[in-house]
Amino acid sequence: MIRTIYIIILVYFVLGAIGFYFINRRKEAHVARKNRTKLFTYFLIINIVFFSIVIEPLVFRYLAVIIILAGFLEIYTVLKRSGYSRKGFFILSLIVFVIISFGFYAFSLLEKELILYTFIILSVFDSFSQITGQIWGKTKLFPNISPNKTLEGLIGGALIAGISAFLLRGLLAADSLNKVFLVTGVLVFAFLGDIGTSYYKRNYNLKDFNNLIPGHGGFLDRFDSLIAGGAWISLITLLL
Repeated sequence: MIRTIYIIILVYFVLGAIGFYFINRRKEAHVARKNRTKLFTYFLIINIVFFSIVIEPLVFRYLAVIIILAGFLEIYTVLKRSGYSRKGFFILSLIVFVIISFGFYAFSLLEKELILYTFIILSVFDSFSQITGQIWGKTKLFPNISPNKTLEGLIGGALIAGISAFLLRGLLAADSLNKVFLVTGVLVFAFLGDIGTSYYKRNYNLKDFNNLIPGHGGFLDRFDSLIAGGAWISLITLLL
């Protein structure tokens, strides 16, 4: 089963690479180079997280702690760079992040199959929302917060994530209705996490947190969907 899942991931990556190829044909050279770097880095991140879950879940827990601490540091660094302006907004954002981070860490303690299922759905949604949005996106959702988010990208990412959830349904023992509820919540929370991160940056007039991850805007830019989606899984697991 794990081998089949990894093959599916590789197929998705190839499809994503093809999509990026067509996207880059319309871009300037430096933008295309950045997109290629982003794709390669993303592939490495996917593999690191995937094998940390599959081979030794304890490693994923450590990774979750690193992501959370890096997120705290990025949030604080933005405040510091602003000259400690908008402190009320920072405190509110920090409270929200603390709550979600607790949920994300609790997510890292769940059974391996549920973590892996969630991670794949989130990764597919995140990557193909961007790809389909850049190819077909026209309708801006939040132009003042996240200019690249489009309705077409959201629908494309959600559809492919839904197909992936169906293909990987054997990972979970839950009934079909619960799976639909779980996946829908994951996608909603992942989207809200992404928008929330963008909203925080825009309030400080920033595009990226930093350049620590090549081609990406920081740890939160890369893992915001996973943090929020994981928190949702923790909540729904607790309730059900």
